[in-house]
Amino acid sequence: MENGTLKLKIQKQIVTVSVILLLGKFFAFFLTNSVGILTDAMESIVNVIAGFISLYSLYISAKPKDSGHPFGHGKVELISASIEGILILIAGGIIVFEGIKRIFVPAEISQLDLGIWIVAISGLINYLLGWYSIRIGKKHDSIALVAGGKHLQSDTYSSVGLVLGLVLLYFTGKGWIDSGLAIVFGAIIMITGLGILRKTVENLMDKADVEILEEMRTAIIRNRKSDWIDVHNMKAVKYGSAYHVDCDLTLPWYYNIRESHAACDELQRIMAQEIGERVQLSIHSDPCQSEQCVNCALSACMHRSQPFEVTEELTLDFITQEKRK
Repeated sequence: MENGTLKLKIQKQIVTVSVILLLGKFFAFFLTNSVGILTDAMESIVNVIAGFISLYSLYISAKPKDSGHPFGHGKVELISASIEGILILIAGGIIVFEGIKRIFVPAEISQLDLGIWIVAISGLINYLLGWYSIRIGKKHDSIALVAGGKHLQSDTYSSVGLVLGLVLLYFTGKGWIDSGLAIVFGAIIMITGLGILRKTVENLMDKADVEILEEMRTAIIRNRKSDWIDVHNMKAVKYGSAYHVDCDLTLPWYYNIRESHAACDELQRIMAQEIGERVQLSIHSDPCQSEQCVNCALSACMHRSQPFEVTEELTLDFITQEKRK
């Protein structure tokens, strides 16, 4: 199954289960009239809305690149995750507001035991869904699935605390506990939303992905050829689950176009073998300078002006610098 199709299938399953859980939680709220349970139900609304947004974004991102979108449609996943973060913030704010309001306008709570069971079972299902979504998202590098999974798991963590608080409320009968739970877990939900927004803004601003750069650096060192004098000016831009990477490869100055092209093709082949199709590498070849002879391990070079000493150490700082020092 293709990457995009698989992600779409997973998100459809998540949305279907989220709708069922939403109905169950609101049923529990109407039974109990607990504002604490309302917090769970409100977040489930966000789960469902965000789920449908993610579903649509994954549908768009799975489309192949075209003349109007030469880098593909993957960035739409970042928009989806941003909207989800905003929705989580709004839901958390509403929950905190309802919790504060209930302190001053208390309401009678009933059938709490049944409500507790519904919240507990829903929380367990959410955790399993979240774990599955994050696992698939990380495997296929989908920020939409990872963001959705983290959201579902944050819902679980709040559900655990909510169940403990509701049990305490059940045995003590103190109404302020219900309001306190809403305020605390509403704030936790808002923090989750801020975390998702921070991550998506970083990606929208094309913040350097140190992890993928380090992965590529390690692969280059492990497979380095004697005529690869150095690699520098490496930049990675993320589009959905794909990375578009540019770099400069320094080769012997006397290589003709065909030889330079063959060396660049070999680097591309190794990256595809080591990292996979998620990296699309564009390489510019640079001619070496005479002062680089000390770093050139090519023994067959007939134009050496200085004896070889040691290959250039390809640190992360070195491969990302624009010009050779």
